[in-house]
Amino acid sequence: MSTTLLRSTRLGSSLSSISRTFLHQGAPVKHLHTSLKTHYAASNSPPPAEGFLPGVANSQLIKHTHHDALRNPELAGVANGETKKMNTFQAINDAMRIALATDDTACVFGEDVGFGGVFRCTMGLAEMFGRDRVFNTPLSEQGIAGFGIGMAAMGSTAIAEIQFADYIFPAFDQIVNEAAKYRYRSGGEFNVGSLCIRTPCGAVGHGGHYHSQHPEAYFAHTPGLKVVVPRSPIQAKGLLLASIRDRNPTIFMEPKILYRAAVEMVPVGDYELPLGKAEILTQGKDLTIVGWGAQLYVLENAIQLAQKKMPGLSVELIDLRSILPWDVETVCNSVNKTGRLLIAHEAPKTQGFAAEIASTVMERCFLRLEAPIQRLTSYDTPFPLVFEKFHVPDMIRCAEGIERAMKF
Repeated sequence: MSTTLLRSTRLGSSLSSISRTFLHQGAPVKHLHTSLKTHYAASNSPPPAEGFLPGVANSQLIKHTHHDALRNPELAGVANGETKKMNTFQAINDAMRIALATDDTACVFGEDVGFGGVFRCTMGLAEMFGRDRVFNTPLSEQGIAGFGIGMAAMGSTAIAEIQFADYIFPAFDQIVNEAAKYRYRSGGEFNVGSLCIRTPCGAVGHGGHYHSQHPEAYFAHTPGLKVVVPRSPIQAKGLLLASIRDRNPTIFMEPKILYRAAVEMVPVGDYELPLGKAEILTQGKDLTIVGWGAQLYVLENAIQLAQKKMPGLSVELIDLRSILPWDVETVCNSVNKTGRLLIAHEAPKTQGFAAEIASTVMERCFLRLEAPIQRLTSYDTPFPLVFEKFHVPDMIRCAEGIERAMKF
């Protein structure tokens, strides 16, 4: 009975405003703290597109012009093409449109994707390519993953959506025991490399413990999978196309706080960005900082705050992009240069992916380290609805971590 009730609640969330499932019924939420969540609940208005992640629109990491967008050498294949202003969900939609148009075997499926999806990422695709290629599924994550595995095993391209990353766990066995091992256990005779699973992840400020998690570390422990987290519309489109076309099952985690908050001039052509390759966003000589997804904008602000206290501070900021496989060489080369490392992510600290990075860096760069490696993460508790803003590693906590690393 409880499972039925949970599924009914989730369906209601999909068909109406998602935020209604996050807020208390009756009187507005009232607490002493002044978090944005309380402000927007009390005013009965929706939270801003960027939630509690201010400054994305003005970030130096965002490519605001045609010239800036195409200056990236990774986009050489579309350097002479057009760009179009898109937010992250529109860029993801465009990537799936290209995948469906260039691969007759490709299909998109998941809960509510035929209607455009709760975050509008599949909007218009069913009308464009037909409902036999873009279609809804029952509320069964295990079924979605299993169907995708079977479809990929028969040679088709399966683009599955798990509506929230928090609900990927019912599909865990299918993903880690079937999809990840399919090629290995058949001695290479069969594979499900054409399976890509998209899922929105991360906190937005009002999601609570069932709509805020960032579970990349669970899957990073599984040989046979690839795990990708984009930071922006340009990155999302190129990395998603690469994930769909890669010959390994891939989990593509989309920071949902960036769906509308991040807006860039995105190449309209067909392009891919490399999986397993980090990107150095800013060059530096004093400290290496590693992050991925939405956390990069927090880190950008933290660096600026730290530089006000420590004039002349030179930081190398790296977007990992791929969690599995991750770019060991780029990170370790940077740490060997700077002698210091800070890693930040939204997932809890214990066994978070920062621990894997820290361990590898200790093995490879131990004699070059000038300070203990800093890990800035969420706390080891479930995501708290009313304290989400304080649960995730914000600008202040990250700036304090920078200061600790530099003053050791």
